[in-house]
Amino acid sequence: LMIFNYKRQLTLTASRLRALKFKQLPKMPKAPFKVAIEGNIGAGKSTLIDYYSQFPNVEVYPEPVSSWCDVKGNNLLDLIYKDLSKWTFSFQHYVQLSRLKIQTSPLSNPETKVQIFERSLQNSRYCFTENSYKCGYLTNAEYEILCSWYDWIEKNININLDLIVYLRSSPEVVYKRMIERCRSEEMAVPLEYITQVHESYEQWLMHTPPEKLPAPILIIDVDQSLEDVVKSYKKHQRQIFGS
Repeated sequence: LMIFNYKRQLTLTASRLRALKFKQLPKMPKAPFKVAIEGNIGAGKSTLIDYYSQFPNVEVYPEPVSSWCDVKGNNLLDLIYKDLSKWTFSFQHYVQLSRLKIQTSPLSNPETKVQIFERSLQNSRYCFTENSYKCGYLTNAEYEILCSWYDWIEKNININLDLIVYLRSSPEVVYKRMIERCRSEEMAVPLEYITQVHESYEQWLMHTPPEKLPAPILIIDVDQSLEDVVKSYKKHQRQIFGS
């Protein structure tokens, strides 16, 4: 009769385990700190993007304006500014797609620590879509379609942000800057529209309860001179880098 000695077997197994040299599993890389730069037309978003593009391990994502100006030969940006009621739905639908591609695109550098987006999907939903509906540029059906698309994206795809930088400005100041930079597509944009966008930003980022916002908000006053604005960018660099 053969009696199995469990105690001896357990001792031998423990000895073998101690003798094995396990390779340490590699640590999962930490996800980059994701920042959205928000602000009105002419608020200085591109200036901030350009400033931070010089730093290593920081990837910046400017708004894909050139793609909006050439959708297989169609200049959507020009069309929407000339006829907001006719083209807002088409434009916002395409913008939402382009922002989704950007916010889910793979990193070009595995060492990237910070991703900085010029505007965000969240902006499309809670600022421009809301403003367009409020102003009558979207029908109820069009508004519900855009909201449904966003709700599905938010539930099924990781579009989380860690910080929103709000470049806060008065409509009159950014309107003057917009005229001075003289982009052909923007020349038809009235001060009234700039004011509407400003009010939507204020409603979204200044009057929404913090717990309902997609990320903490850092506010930078950009009504000051360009030199002072750049100083503000330097001053808040650690916050924007999540360090």
